[in-house]
Amino acid sequence: GSMLKKLAKCLREYKAVTIFTMLCMVVEAAMEVLIPLLIFRFGKCVQPTGGGSPDIDGMILNGCLMIGAAIVSLIAGMLGGKFCAKASAGFAKNLRRDMFGNIQSFSFANIDKFSPSSLVTRLTTDITNVQMSFMMLIRMAIRSPLMLIFSIVMSFSIHPYLPTIFFVTVPFLGIGLLIIIKKALPIFKKLFTKYDAMNESVQENIGGMRVVKAYVREDYESKKFAGVSNELCREFTKAEKILAFNSPLMQICLQGALLALGFFGSRIILFTTGTTLDAFGLQSLTTYSLQILMSLMMISMMFVMIVMSLESARRIVEVLDEKSTITNPSDPVMQVKNGDIAFENVSFKYSTEAKKYALENINLDIKSGQTVGVIGGTGSSKTTFVNLISRLYDITEGSVKVGDVDVRKYDTDVLRKSVAVVLQKNMLFSGTIKENIRWGKEDATDEEIIAACKLAQADEFITQFPNGYDTVIDQGGANVSGGQKQRLCIARAIISSPKVLILDDSTSAVDMKTDALLRDAFKKFIPETTKIIIAQRIASVMDADQIVVMENGKINAVGTHEQLIETNEIYREVYYSRNKNSESEGGGQNG
Repeated sequence: GSMLKKLAKCLREYKAVTIFTMLCMVVEAAMEVLIPLLIFRFGKCVQPTGGGSPDIDGMILNGCLMIGAAIVSLIAGMLGGKFCAKASAGFAKNLRRDMFGNIQSFSFANIDKFSPSSLVTRLTTDITNVQMSFMMLIRMAIRSPLMLIFSIVMSFSIHPYLPTIFFVTVPFLGIGLLIIIKKALPIFKKLFTKYDAMNESVQENIGGMRVVKAYVREDYESKKFAGVSNELCREFTKAEKILAFNSPLMQICLQGALLALGFFGSRIILFTTGTTLDAFGLQSLTTYSLQILMSLMMISMMFVMIVMSLESARRIVEVLDEKSTITNPSDPVMQVKNGDIAFENVSFKYSTEAKKYALENINLDIKSGQTVGVIGGTGSSKTTFVNLISRLYDITEGSVKVGDVDVRKYDTDVLRKSVAVVLQKNMLFSGTIKENIRWGKEDATDEEIIAACKLAQADEFITQFPNGYDTVIDQGGANVSGGQKQRLCIARAIISSPKVLILDDSTSAVDMKTDALLRDAFKKFIPETTKIIIAQRIASVMDADQIVVMENGKINAVGTHEQLIETNEIYREVYYSRNKNSESEGGGQNG
C-alpha cells in the first residue's frame, strides 16, 4: 500500500493522461461486449420468432449500430494505446529522475549501502518492469475484469440458463491460474538478485578492462559472466516453464466451454425449434465465451507482470526512501570566514553497528594558512580524518570546526566549496581539460584556468598536447598519465580559491622535483589557504608547519620535522626507511 502510494507520487503531471486511458478502456470494453448482442438482435430481425417476414428496418438499425460500436471501440482502443504510452513513459521518466536526484543527494554513508551495479539495475531493469506493469494496469486491469463481467451479464440476456456453463469453466481456470502464479512467484523474486550479480560482473569487467587484458584473464572473465548469465537463464526457464501451463489450461477450458455450448445449445435449438435460442444466439454465446476466457487469460498475464514488478517496485522505493544521512541545518551558515580548523575530542565510526572506532579521540588545532602534513601507515584512517572536515561523513562524537563554526551548522554546498579535496583516487570526467577544471568553478575564465594549471605545475604538459587546453580527456582520464591526472585534479581544486585545500596522497605519482615545485607554489600563491597534505613520503611534508603522525585511528604525535625526528619512533622509522631508498625512488618517480 504505502509502496504504491510512493510510486503514485511520481505520476505528477501524467495523472490526467492516466485517467483518460482508463476511461478509453471502459468505452472499448463496453463496445466490444455490445457487438455480439447486436448480432443476436440482427438475427432476430432476419428470422423473427414465430415466423413472419424479416424486419428490414430492424436489420438496418442493428447493422448500423454494429458498425458504430465497432468504430467507437476502435477509436477508444487507439486513443487508449496512445495515452497509455504517454502516461507510462512519463511515469518512468519521473521515477528515474526522482531516483537519480535522490542518489545525488546521498552521503558517503548512504553510498556504502548500495553497490553501484545494484543502483544501475534499479535505474534500468527495475524501472522498465514497473513501467510495463503500469501500462498493463491502466489498460488491462480496467478492460479485462469489465469484459469478464459484461460478457457474463450479457450472455444471460440471450438465454436464461445456458450461460451457467461458464460457472463451471471460470472457477476451474481461476484456480489453475492461481496455482501457476504461486509456483512462479518465488522464482521471479530470486531472479532479481541474479540480475544484480550479472550487472556487477559486466560493470567490473568493463571498468577493469585494462587489468583484465594485462593479466590475460579474458577467458576467466567470460566464464564468470557465462556462469552468472547461465544461472539467470536457468531460473528464467524454470519460471517460464511453469507459466507455460497457462496456455494448455486456457485451451482446455475454452474448448470445454465451446463443446458444452455446442452440445446443449444445439439440443435447445432442436427441441424448441429455435423459439428460445437460434443459430444467431448460439453464435453470440460462443463469442461471449471467447471473450470471457480471453479476459481471464489477460487477467492472469497481468497478475504475473504485476507480481514480477512488485519486487522491482520494492527495490525502487528502497532507493527513493533512502534519506541522506547528512542534512542541511534549518538556517545554515552561508559563509566560511577563514581556514582555521579545530578538532575537539572527535571520534568516528562508519556505522552505528561497527565495533571499532575508525578515529578515536582526535584533538588538533590548525591555524588559517598553515601547512599541515599527515603521515601514517596504510589503514591508519588518514583519509577518514580529512573527510570529516568537508563533512563527507558525520562525526560520531565531539566536534569539528572550520572557521570557528561547527561544520554541521554550514550549508553543505558552501562548506564543500570552501574545503577543496583532491582525493586519492583521482577521477576525471570525459570532456576537455578546460571543462574538467571548471568543475571547481563553473564560471572560471580561461586566464583563471591557466593560472590554476600553472600553479599546479600542469601548464607545462598541457601546452605540449596538440589541442592544449581543449584536449579531450577519455572517461576516467585514461589518456593522461597518473602524475598528469593528479596535477589536473589539484588545478581543479585550487581554482575556486578554497579556504582549505586537502591533498589526499595526491602527489604520489609525480616526481620529487615537481612535488617540491608544487609545495613552493602553494606557499607563494595561496598563503591564506590552509593546506593539509596526506603523504606517503616524508619529503612531501618535511617543511610543513606541523606534522600529524597517525596510527590505528589515533593521533600518535604532532610536531615539526625536527621535533618528530628527535622524539617520535614511527616518524623516525618512516624517515630512515625512506631515505635509504630515496636515491632509487627519486629516479623512478617521473610521472
